[in-house]
Amino acid sequence: MAKELTTVQAMRYSRHLMLPQLDIDGQEALLNASVLVVGMGGLGCAAAPYLVASGVGGLTLADHDTIDSSNLQRQILYREADIGHSKVQQAAASLRQLNSDVTISTLLQRLTAEHLAQLVPQHSLVLDCSDNLATRNAINAACVTAKVPLVSGAAIRFEGQVASFSMQGESACYHCLSQLFGEQQLSCMEAGVLSPVVGVIGAMQALEAVKIITGVGTPLYGKLQLFDALTAGWRQFNLDKDPLCSVCGAK
Repeated sequence: MAKELTTVQAMRYSRHLMLPQLDIDGQEALLNASVLVVGMGGLGCAAAPYLVASGVGGLTLADHDTIDSSNLQRQILYREADIGHSKVQQAAASLRQLNSDVTISTLLQRLTAEHLAQLVPQHSLVLDCSDNLATRNAINAACVTAKVPLVSGAAIRFEGQVASFSMQGESACYHCLSQLFGEQQLSCMEAGVLSPVVGVIGAMQALEAVKIITGVGTPLYGKLQLFDALTAGWRQFNLDKDPLCSVCGAK
């Protein structure tokens, strides 16, 4: 049975309820939604607090990694005392202090295609905050199969990108894009990344997720949004569906 807003929750989310595009129906859609966040690095740490603060009913955080001192430059959910501890467990502890109404689950493991095939259908939407192409493609494939919307983000150096995929068959999937390039040769460890860039992209991922769940506005379906921190400029490109895509194309 769908959950309804309580009086206490209505007060908490009153600034949302004032928005005529969102109102009570949109807030209750958030309350009844569940989001899978894959990767609790810079992007996940930026996106997850906004999802929790916005009132998403359930959140699953997946990451196999532990916290290193070099993470603290951009992964803002963690503190110096957290070094050496699990990212998902520390993130969950912090997020529960922000909103105790949200049900937060943690997965301290690297997700395989088999894991994703089971997990993705249990969620309303997936945020890809991972840092490698193999994981991104596996997430995409699971979302295509389950027809679960995907919001993808990436950031390196002074650049970031975000795109959303409806997975309903009418527009491109992430593989339509990723098949055009290979695995990046440099990670943030080798190439660096400016701290606020992951915040900008992670916040954009949360924004896209809220829009998709509530039906407010126009998501970035069929679009790739690029951010250049050096000029504070945004560029947007169309993403065409590849009819021969091995993941979402006609079999």
